[in-house]
Amino acid sequence: MAGSESEEPAIPNMTTISRHNIGDDTAEPVFSISIIENMKEEYGLFVWPCSIVLAEYVWQQRLRFSGSSVVELGAGTCLPGLVAAKVGADVTLTDDANSIEVIDNMRRVCDLNKLKCNVLGMTWGVWDASIFSLQPKIILGADVLYDTSAFDDLFATVKFLLQNSPGSVFITTYHNRSGHHLIEFLMVKWGLKCIKLLDGFSLMPSDKASDLSGNIQLAEIVLNNLQP
Repeated sequence: MAGSESEEPAIPNMTTISRHNIGDDTAEPVFSISIIENMKEEYGLFVWPCSIVLAEYVWQQRLRFSGSSVVELGAGTCLPGLVAAKVGADVTLTDDANSIEVIDNMRRVCDLNKLKCNVLGMTWGVWDASIFSLQPKIILGADVLYDTSAFDDLFATVKFLLQNSPGSVFITTYHNRSGHHLIEFLMVKWGLKCIKLLDGFSLMPSDKASDLSGNIQLAEIVLNNLQP
């Protein structure tokens, strides 16, 4: 997709580029984000519905995000983080340090959209030097609650980041596959609490919602400072 006369980054074969319009009026978007997708490679190279819902929420809350330090966990194709960067946030995009193809794709997507974000390999539950320097005001995570074996590592990482930046919040969208009670259990276990729980589709303009499926919820999670 990038020719010799183009300054856009080289795009590997077997990929597509999807375009996501952002704005209150979808007929006349304020801006659009282009995402390089490759379903044949890894789950992290596809824009899942939870990412679209979280990106929409970032746009609706854009005044809150502008000027804030934001970290996206399990960023994959990075749509929510890129929208945050577009509205003026200082964004760090992270994904599993072992997923080299995903991390490389994150850099290509930033270049494609001409956005400057810090891209970082960070594995949940692994305490290397990279995580200690992060002090986000807002932590984003779209569809990071899909692998139950990774839940404790995810919540340990979230708790550390929340503790490292007092007053911060974790905003996540997820398919309600197992019921919210599982997430409630994990929040209690890790000393967290939910301060907002929304139906994901209630956030979406009707023309965007019609293209999505599933039972998607959005939660805002903070430290439970009242826990003994």
